[in-house]
Amino acid sequence: MSSCTACGQPVHTQFASPELVAPIVYEDFDRAADPAWRASGAATVEDYARWCGHLCGLTCFRMALGADAPPLFALRDGALKYGAYTEADGVIKGMIYAPFAEYARAEFGLDAQVHRRLSVEEIGVLLDEGRQVVASVHYEIRRPHRPSPGRGGHLVLLTRRTADGLLHFHNPSGVDARTRAADMSVDEFEPFFAGRGVSLR
Repeated sequence: MSSCTACGQPVHTQFASPELVAPIVYEDFDRAADPAWRASGAATVEDYARWCGHLCGLTCFRMALGADAPPLFALRDGALKYGAYTEADGVIKGMIYAPFAEYARAEFGLDAQVHRRLSVEEIGVLLDEGRQVVASVHYEIRRPHRPSPGRGGHLVLLTRRTADGLLHFHNPSGVDARTRAADMSVDEFEPFFAGRGVSLR
C-alpha cells in the first residue's frame, strides 16, 4: 500500500497487482494469472478473477477507511450481506448505493449519504465540508486527454479540493501513479461524471 502525498489517503487498485491494471483493462490479461491475488483477501483465485473487475466501489471505500481498512474481499463479503451487490443468472450487479450506505453506517459508523443527483460543483462543497465522495464516472477518466466516451459505470474516490480548485481523486483502475491519484479541473471532470454518488465522513 502507498499513501497519497496530496491527501494522505491510501492508494489502492481493485486488481491486486497495480502493474497489471493496464494489461487487464486494455489487453485482456487473464485476471486469474494475477500473482498477487491472495493479497485481495479472496479465498480462491477463481473468486478473485470473477469479482475483481466489479469492486471499484469497494476499493474506493477501502481507501476512504484509511490504513486500517479490512482486505478488499472482506469488504465484499460484508457488502453482500447488505445487498450492495446482487447476482442474477450469474451476472454480478453493483455497487448499489443505498444498501452500501447502510453497510457503511452499520458496520463502520460512518455518515454515508446517497446523492442520486449531484453536480460537480456540489462535489466541491462536500469535499470542503470534510466529506469524501465516491462518484460515478466513465472508466476512461484515466485517459482524460481523450474525449469522454460516456458517463458512469465506474467509481472513483474524491478526497479533497486543491488550493487552486482542482478535484483530487483516487482511481481504482488507474494505469499508473499519475492516474491512480489525480487532479482534474471541474470542466475536465464533468464530461465523465454521471451526476451521482455517495459521500462519506
